[in-house]
Amino acid sequence: MMNISKLKPSNYSFWFKLLVMLVLIALPLFIRDEYYIHSITVVLLYAFLAQAWNMVGGYAGQLSFGHSAFIGTGAYVSTLLFIRWGITPWVGLIIGGLAAAVISIIISYPAFRLRGPYYTLTTLAFAEILLITVTNIENFMGFDIRGAKGLLVPLTGHAPEQFQFGHKAYYYYVMLIFLVIITVVNLLIQKTKFGYYLTAIKSDHEAAEAIGINTTKYKLIAAALSAFFCGAGGVFYAQLFLYLDPMRVFGLDMSLEVAMITIIGGRGTLWGPTLGAFLLRPLREITSTLLGGTYIGVHLAVYGALVIIAILFLPRGLIGALSNISRKFSSKPASKDM
Repeated sequence: MMNISKLKPSNYSFWFKLLVMLVLIALPLFIRDEYYIHSITVVLLYAFLAQAWNMVGGYAGQLSFGHSAFIGTGAYVSTLLFIRWGITPWVGLIIGGLAAAVISIIISYPAFRLRGPYYTLTTLAFAEILLITVTNIENFMGFDIRGAKGLLVPLTGHAPEQFQFGHKAYYYYVMLIFLVIITVVNLLIQKTKFGYYLTAIKSDHEAAEAIGINTTKYKLIAAALSAFFCGAGGVFYAQLFLYLDPMRVFGLDMSLEVAMITIIGGRGTLWGPTLGAFLLRPLREITSTLLGGTYIGVHLAVYGALVIIAILFLPRGLIGALSNISRKFSSKPASKDM
């Protein structure tokens, strides 16, 4: 008869993912405290941003430490359109994402035509330029960006058509849907020719070019997709917090956190960025609470230590370690065929 042990790993994986999804869907029904719902929504947001970073930093192997440039671009474009012309942030979500994608193509094209860490340096430098510019300029092309004071998103009360809700649970479900969408997009990337090309580029750039892959083109597509979703995540950030601090949305802190979450969770994998967000964002909250704000940025030091550990001992991140453990259990020989 059939050896059912061969079916168990996939069955376990399916039922576990289904259970996690059901728990996430039901969570706001059991947790009524707005603070906790807000905190979990932020975790989902960072899982979304990490999944977006993974498109270029994971699948294409092009490290970026300046993705806050795209997050901030989406947040500011959408908010300024809402303030100036009353354009709903639902539309601003698309416009902000496209603006971030266009900027990504402009700064990435020259960097991708060169060898070495030029993309990493370019994104980092551009994010810093945007931060300095936005912080020191009050007016840009007729838009009042208010410099270092930041932007307040106009309050409309419970107005779903304006991407504002009276309860945090609504934001939670919107971001949960966003996270499902970007996970499906990453799954499609993995399963298509585009994903195979990115894997080839990441594994051996010269060999990929030798077999006829246009490496610059496919890296640009990955960078644009990554920036688009980061821009969309920035719009959600603006609507969730209703205030934009340029030091936060354009700052190095944001870029490093998103990158480290992905690297520690497992870059280039489907579930690694989400796992990293669910482990590391609560860790940040715990360290902030225990230290009472005494040591600002200590979470980045913790993340840095975890990155070193991951590089030395877990090259595929936490998700890779879990996969190895699962594989060891599934490889145990069955006692009898049933």
